[in-house]
Amino acid sequence: MHGCDASVLLDDTSSFTGEKSAGANVNSLRGFEVIDDIKTKVEAVCPGVVSCADIVAVAARDSVVALGGPSWNVGLGRRDSTTASKDAATKDIPSPLMDLSALISAFANKGFNTKEMVALSGAHTTGLARCQLFRGRVYNETSIESNFATSLKSNCPSTGGDTNLSPLDVTTSVIFDNAYFKNLINQKGLLHSDQQLFSGGSADSQVTTYSNDPSAFYADFASAMVKMGNLSPLTGKSGQIRTNCHKVN
Repeated sequence: MHGCDASVLLDDTSSFTGEKSAGANVNSLRGFEVIDDIKTKVEAVCPGVVSCADIVAVAARDSVVALGGPSWNVGLGRRDSTTASKDAATKDIPSPLMDLSALISAFANKGFNTKEMVALSGAHTTGLARCQLFRGRVYNETSIESNFATSLKSNCPSTGGDTNLSPLDVTTSVIFDNAYFKNLINQKGLLHSDQQLFSGGSADSQVTTYSNDPSAFYADFASAMVKMGNLSPLTGKSGQIRTNCHKVN
């Protein structure tokens, strides 16, 4: 969680507890086998050269493109961390229960302004969330469209069903578009942290801009992803090129 160094891929060892079991990641972060498959194929052609960190950064871009979103140039040459920290991930990954002020602070701690935070949140145009993380919003909040709330309750009971999944973007749940922002304006954000971006605060105008102008969202998202991919990378002699993304050489 120190930067873009593939620490998140490391399994727990006797000397550290990794990031996979952090609250924001457990039963939520998926697709490790996809990275493994890519790594195996890359190693067969070009052993010991391409890091797991670079693979994650390129896969993120290619996934967005495959779903109909923007492209961007991914700088390469990151190296892989030799450790990981559950505690650091727990502390640094923004919670879905955060209010706007806490979200702004969490992103500012990594050098991102409010506009970039709103753009990056637009990644919630695809993917799923667990009932456990939006139950409070569905049953207790008033800033949620009533039919939307009712439909969510059928798959997210007030007790039990913690791991039941619902799409972050109720309108176009898979493709990468600006529907996430239109949903927020209609009070159809799934997570509390989503709806906080359009809740009468300083992010409202940015949400409105992106809801009306997908090209603006795409451009800002791409720029913010380049910036995120450049967060404290390991380069030169730091770190290593892991042979197996799950464990240190």
